[in-house]
Amino acid sequence: MTAAPSVATIIGDAGWLAHRYDPGHDAFHFRRVSRDARAEVPFLTDQYLGEESAPVVLRRSDCRLAAASPEPPLHFLLHSAYCASTMLVQAFDRPGVATGLSEPVLLNDMVGWRRRGAEPRAHGRAMDDALAMLARPLTDGEAVIVKPSNIFNPLARGALMLRPQARALLLHAPLRAFLLSVARKGIWCRLWCRELLESYLADGYVQLGFEPRDYFRQSDLQVAAVGWLAQQQAFAAFLDGAPDRFASLDSETLTADPVAAVTAALAHYGLPADRDAIAAHPALGRNSKSGATFAAGERQRDLAAAEAAYGEEIDQVIGWAEVVAARFDIPLALPRPLLVR
Repeated sequence: MTAAPSVATIIGDAGWLAHRYDPGHDAFHFRRVSRDARAEVPFLTDQYLGEESAPVVLRRSDCRLAAASPEPPLHFLLHSAYCASTMLVQAFDRPGVATGLSEPVLLNDMVGWRRRGAEPRAHGRAMDDALAMLARPLTDGEAVIVKPSNIFNPLARGALMLRPQARALLLHAPLRAFLLSVARKGIWCRLWCRELLESYLADGYVQLGFEPRDYFRQSDLQVAAVGWLAQQQAFAAFLDGAPDRFASLDSETLTADPVAAVTAALAHYGLPADRDAIAAHPALGRNSKSGATFAAGERQRDLAAAEAAYGEEIDQVIGWAEVVAARFDIPLALPRPLLVR
């Protein structure tokens, strides 16, 4: 029988992905996921990686003692959905430069535990150690850039306070492009927007003056717009201070010239950027969810078809959202853009 790897071996090898946190036993679960395996999936979730029947379970206190000091650089890609964030974090991942992490479940566990009533100081300590586990690069000398699920956004401020050297890129789709994506993806996407708003309400993340009963009177696309506005409001607050730490980027600028966007983003994180290597990165030429090769103009055709089908409804929702945004001084285009088109 092969002996289980030691704590030091696992913590020293980021091929062991810190996958889950179990607050009942104060333990992290690790599973083996190579760089190549990560590149093949859009998200680091069981849905895409497959269920792990025998994770390695280590006490959090042991993991903390074995963690590297000083901790390697850790940065964030925060996003508000349907904005090409998966493509972007995959494009950051390059040996010797950065390890990209796309929506690790470990951070979702931190969200769920807080909602279940975690004691704030205990949650903060566990979050600190969770970030240390995610900050382990696949190759020495790399930074780690983590793209959390956007359900993590209400916890992002606390995470960034725990990592004062971390920088964040705030990625969003313009409201019209966001609503077109929601509309064309159909009923399951509309339901997801309602679930996201439900979670944001539970986290106290929505400060737009609505009463709970108001959401029952809103259409699916209005609900989607409320979630977008809540994230836009939070992102604008980040950008209002600490100019060196935060920059914004919108999906249309990103997809218009992804090489320029990735180059500028890496510079924002303080990382080297080789334009030729970026241009050749496979993430920029494929659909990040399906893996299929992009057809020229594919995204634009999809949005045009959605515009033809749902444009009138979206016009009405945008007019309504603009009134809400003006009332709460929420910018529809975020300040401090990484690139200007």
